[in-house]
Amino acid sequence: MALPTIHHHLGDLPEGILFPNGVAIDTEAMGLNPHRDRLCVVQLSGGDNMAHVVQVNLDHNYDCPNLKKILNDNNVQKIYHYGRFDIAILYQYLGILTTNVFCTKIAAKLVRTYTSRHGLKNLCSEMLSVELSKQSQTSDWGSKTLTKEQLAYAASDVLYLHKLKEQFDDVLIREGRVDLAKRCFDFCQRWLNWTCWGMKICLFLIINNNESEIGSRKRDGLEK
Repeated sequence: MALPTIHHHLGDLPEGILFPNGVAIDTEAMGLNPHRDRLCVVQLSGGDNMAHVVQVNLDHNYDCPNLKKILNDNNVQKIYHYGRFDIAILYQYLGILTTNVFCTKIAAKLVRTYTSRHGLKNLCSEMLSVELSKQSQTSDWGSKTLTKEQLAYAASDVLYLHKLKEQFDDVLIREGRVDLAKRCFDFCQRWLNWTCWGMKICLFLIINNNESEIGSRKRDGLEK
């Protein structure tokens, strides 16, 4: 197999890059809490042994119209591994709720019920005979200068998702779980909507309860 080509972009994707066969997407952040840990890198691949690694955290304003255009295109299927996190952090920082989703981790859990090993490293090893290195997984993605190891790691998270999806498509059909998988993929987006609305409702209740409590304390002469 030929060595993959890795393109490193600062700020945004170059104009004119297309993904006619769907786009594999992954993200790197300062941690795993989308509300606390900022998005640093978005990596993409069209399944052509080429990866685009985009540093989006350089000026902290996330002005990346070309990247956002791809993410916002409902006609382009987005392939994730553990899409729930990536969808959430892309929405948090880029304001885009990606649709037309396939998640290889969800697919793995639906058809690989004989094992609990559903990580990307496990899937690539067992299904594609590809060994991934996870050495740079917990490195500092907020650095202005990414190392060659970080770029290689980021690229590896998207380079093989198309091939995994092809295999999962066949097994989902074989096991009669295509409709169930689609409902699960759709739920990734609905879950985020419910989470966002849930947080807004909680904040509303907290604020209003707090104001009611202050008003009550004032009426009772307990608040200055």
